[in-house]
Amino acid sequence: MAGSISLSLTQQFDKTSHEPLDGGLLYFYEAGTTTPQNAYQDISLTIPWPNPMTLDSGGNVEQLFFADGYIKYRLANADGVTQRAADYVLVMGPTAGVGAAPSVDATTILATGDLKVRYGTGALTGFVRANGRTIGSATSSASERANSDCQTLFEYLWTEDANLSVSTGRGASANADWVANKNIALPDWRGRALAALDDMGNSAAGRLTATYFGTAATALGAAGGAESKVLVTGNLPPYTPAGSVSVTSTTNRFVSNSGSIDSASVPGGAQGVFPPGATITMGAVTSTGTLTGTAQGGTSMPVAVASPMMLATVYIKL
Repeated sequence: MAGSISLSLTQQFDKTSHEPLDGGLLYFYEAGTTTPQNAYQDISLTIPWPNPMTLDSGGNVEQLFFADGYIKYRLANADGVTQRAADYVLVMGPTAGVGAAPSVDATTILATGDLKVRYGTGALTGFVRANGRTIGSATSSASERANSDCQTLFEYLWTEDANLSVSTGRGASANADWVANKNIALPDWRGRALAALDDMGNSAAGRLTATYFGTAATALGAAGGAESKVLVTGNLPPYTPAGSVSVTSTTNRFVSNSGSIDSASVPGGAQGVFPPGATITMGAVTSTGTLTGTAQGGTSMPVAVASPMMLATVYIKL
């Protein structure tokens, strides 16, 4: 059974300036304690609101549902200064005897950490951009979003990916770092396409390997690949240069200075007969080769390896 309280769907004002409570923080606790208690978006109590809930720029409280009984709440401004508080507030309008509550399947809605691709570039309520900037509390100096509604995603990312950097280093726990007003880096999808882990709970498929991806493809958040590639000799297929070789050769000869017989080829042809007393010398041997072909190679210009793609913005759910 579930009901609501009178604070639901109201507008709240700063008690000093009397301006709408822009960014006000609404905390919920078990009655008589400081133990947080969930407020829900639906009467079936399946979709919890963040605790604290952040009021919009008009100071408006969203619709609230609670389990039957009593609750405690504290309403503060964006700086945490209490504006209103009450304990043992009765949850009114239990659903018993009025028919079944409408059913909401929590598995059909986005959960913290889910990714969403949107054809736009700006900020989106309930999400932050996966751009490598940081999130944290209102006093964390986070660069993408510094607000109390980042707590659930902060703690989720802290737990899921130990490689995401935390300002001043990781502490004892995700909650301890949140309370210490640290900020954490978001996954960085700038200029990257989305690919699946090579194992995803199974053995590695081997479709992405460190040899070509550049790093282990079984680690969450690992980034690899490149826009271009410079070919090296090992990337080329075996080839034989094109062209021809021309050779000029002078045959060895014995030469007489007697003038009666000029010369005789050695070896091969007929033997010449030289007169007594003739001076005989061996002719020079000359061999020349020349390669005439086409120049090979180029300028080592990188080769584009980026596949055809179209760009949008990747968001991650708070």
